[in-house]
Parts: sequence; structure tokens; C-alpha cells
Amino acid sequence: MQLSRAQLKRALAHLQRGDWRAAHEIVQKDEDSPLACWAHGIVHLMEGDLPNARYWYGQAKRAFPAEASAAAEIKALKGALGAEK
Repeated sequence: MQLSRAQLKRALAHLQRGDWRAAHEIVQKDEDSPLACWAHGIVHLMEGDLPNARYWYGQAKRAFPAEASAAAEIKALKGALGAEK
């Protein structure tokens, strides 16, 4: 199931509040779209599960950040969602 833009933005709002569990409930439903996979990677980055985070970054076709900062990744995801039509 591909998540809607509204669902991705809801997951982003949870990430911004630090609620990775609520974000995970949303993003785990979409294992195909790059933005959902990226958000899923951020969830596991926040959780501290770096191997799983790396897996989801790979699914998103994104390089895992050398300086793994959840705040920076959330900001970048927010920018990507704002730029998406």
C-alpha cells in the first residue's frame, strides 16, 4: 500500500515530536515508496536500531548519513515532502 502525502506528513509530525513509535505504525504499511522507506529509516535511527535504519535507507535508495542525525534527516524529509507535488 502506498501512503498518501497526508499520511506521510502525519508520520513526519510524529517524528518531529520524537514519537517514533507512532510514526512507525504509519510508515511500516508502505514498503515500496522511497519517501516512506526513508521515513522508516529515520524511525529506526531514532530508535537506535542502526542496522535496520541502514536497511530502510537502502530501500529508499538513499545513502546512510555519515553523521547520523535524526533531527537533520527529519528536516530534510520535511523539505522533500514540501517539494513533492
